[in-house]
Amino acid sequence: MLKFQNKTVLVTGSGTGIGLAVTKKFVENGASAIILGRRREPLMKAAEMLEEIIKENQSKATIKVFPGVDVSDEKSVTKMFDNLAGNQISLDVLVNNAGVSGPVTCFAHTSEEDFKSAVDIHLTGTFWTSVQALRVMKEGAKIITISTFFAEERPLEQRPYRFRSPYTASQGAKNRLVEAMSWELTEKGIISIGTNPGPVHSDRIYKTVYPKAASEFLRVSGFEDLSPSEVEAANNEIVGLLGEDDETIKTGIKSAAEKLGKPETILTNLLDKIKTIAEKIQKNTSTMIPDQQFLSQEQVATTILTLADDEQAKILNGKIIPGDRVFYPVKPHVASSVPKVESNEYSEKDCIVTGDLTDIKDENDDEYRGSIAEHCKLTELDRSAWDGLLWRCFLVPTIQVRDKLDVLVPGGSDDPRLFKDTKGRIVIIGPALPVGKKISGHERAKVEVFRGALRPFVTTVNQELSDVLKSNIRVFLILPGSIDGKEPSHENLVNTINYLMTDEKAISSSEVIFHPDETR
Repeated sequence: MLKFQNKTVLVTGSGTGIGLAVTKKFVENGASAIILGRRREPLMKAAEMLEEIIKENQSKATIKVFPGVDVSDEKSVTKMFDNLAGNQISLDVLVNNAGVSGPVTCFAHTSEEDFKSAVDIHLTGTFWTSVQALRVMKEGAKIITISTFFAEERPLEQRPYRFRSPYTASQGAKNRLVEAMSWELTEKGIISIGTNPGPVHSDRIYKTVYPKAASEFLRVSGFEDLSPSEVEAANNEIVGLLGEDDETIKTGIKSAAEKLGKPETILTNLLDKIKTIAEKIQKNTSTMIPDQQFLSQEQVATTILTLADDEQAKILNGKIIPGDRVFYPVKPHVASSVPKVESNEYSEKDCIVTGDLTDIKDENDDEYRGSIAEHCKLTELDRSAWDGLLWRCFLVPTIQVRDKLDVLVPGGSDDPRLFKDTKGRIVIIGPALPVGKKISGHERAKVEVFRGALRPFVTTVNQELSDVLKSNIRVFLILPGSIDGKEPSHENLVNTINYLMTDEKAISSSEVIFHPDETR
């Protein structure tokens, strides 16, 4: 008997790439599969391939296809699970895999719409798909969430990912969401596990992420006589030519030159430079791996299959399983204390923004609905309540930071050269940990979902501001409260703000996340 015979797995983003590899692995082991995605064509092609496997295995598995399902879209996800519930289909394994590259650019150049779209797919898509899946899950079912090694694997270990702020912030929050769900679903006997694969061989990383990162480096640093805006416009026209045959590239360059009014030689040189930098990024990443080999999609699929094993899953419930093999050098970004500072004379260029969980409601704005009430469960929130929490605790601070950067560096969004040597300090006050004598792991885990989004966001933005844009602007994050449930100290908060706003050492230090109430 095949290991997953009589079991049903649902994999999001299962038409191509890792999602398809995972689905294939389960079907090879006897499972029925539910596949979904935004594009119909790859899903139907995948279904045909999976049906062949079932035929070869002579198993009784089935394939159910849901094209046009975008995990960020509440209605399409809910409708899909309505269908499954109506047909009395029980789900044994959910694999949260769907994702997009999102904007590959400096945060200062990222639009609010693009930022939120990436968060909606990676974080909210994972949340809402998991919540809806619970409707058709029984005891023993598993939710396995795929994140990335370029994220917050553990709260005190930050791996900033330049040009990918919404992506890495979402992935960090997903890791913390995995932990929160493990606390909340124990009574139902449902298991939540996360895994962070390292660099994986895929068309997305070779044809999209690395070339786009290379393009952004050139937009920032400049190329020949092109302005940053001209470099960006050219990149948008020619990056897609990478990997094509010589004739296609030649035709594409000619078309782009006519459209942009630029010499073909400049665009040809630009494309060659993008290719060189993209290959260098790939090589530099591989040197952090002992055997210098990226994972195959097959290896990731094998990992997921292993995590879905009944006995393994019980042991690993609530854990984030590293699968990266990458020795990524990280700077110490987190601190718990700062020197005593009396001065509070802030520059008019400095500002403080908040992202808290206090129960504030604007009667004229439904987006501010609700807070994480004591004893409530994230997995029991409706979509509106989740969206409200995410808006207040994460998206609002990021929007405020973006707006403040525009004030500090007028025109810097379009011309990154203007950031060089600029000064400014922005402090985010994040959600505080819960207060009380006996705080459960569950209560802390809920808050950590949103703190887990802010931490990698801040470290990534600072990496861009200092290492890429060569500015002296810093974005700091203060996280009040302590793990022992003590009331956050107003004195500690004020002193930390004074230090960050006035001490020059704060600008040069790699520490950008502060827990002022964590003391011995």
